[in-house]
Amino acid sequence: MMLIWALLSVAYATNVEDLVGTWTTKSRDVLTGPGFYDPLHDKLLEPNLTGISYSFDADGHYEEAYYRAIANPTDPSCPTGIMQWQHGSYAVASNGSLTLTPIAVDGRQLLSEPCRKDIGTYTRYNTTEHYETFSVGADRYSGILRLDLTRSDGIILHPMYLAYRPPKMLPTTTLNPTPTGSHKKRSLSESHLIIKEELINPDRWWWLGVVMTSLGGMAFYCS
Repeated sequence: MMLIWALLSVAYATNVEDLVGTWTTKSRDVLTGPGFYDPLHDKLLEPNLTGISYSFDADGHYEEAYYRAIANPTDPSCPTGIMQWQHGSYAVASNGSLTLTPIAVDGRQLLSEPCRKDIGTYTRYNTTEHYETFSVGADRYSGILRLDLTRSDGIILHPMYLAYRPPKMLPTTTLNPTPTGSHKKRSLSESHLIIKEELINPDRWWWLGVVMTSLGGMAFYCS
């Protein structure tokens, strides 16, 4: 289905300048910036709907925000909820491929498995991403600029649509370096750390997962 979405658009450009902006999937509820991650309190902030957002500036910096509900094939009533945030630098190679290299200490992930645990797991998150191609062009039906990213395995991400230009991003420098000495800011260990006081309500994750599992496909194609 994602391939079909890519084929429904008009001719695309692949210039680096075309990447600049904040892009988000069709729900338009997940956006990079301070509305998704609060670096001062080191907290991920739960959107109302799932989605993906990427931002790119003209100086080679990027930021990404993911909020996903993953179906459980053995027990559909017990989906997993994942929030992920990263930022760092990006580079476009001469062959048009795109590499995103995060600032390792800044990435964050919140994993919720409400049927297994009453609390969420909050950890550091650090994953370099490589896309074989990217393309930007006006969507045939909405007329809105659209970004398609194709992974190394050939899978195309859900299309993202331009939300802001210039992009909506947090500062591009390191936001949460590992504390040293008498620094009192709470740090995350490199292993899993359970943070009870910062848990996103697991009931909301459960209901969101059920809705996204049963109706997500229909909602994606109907607006």
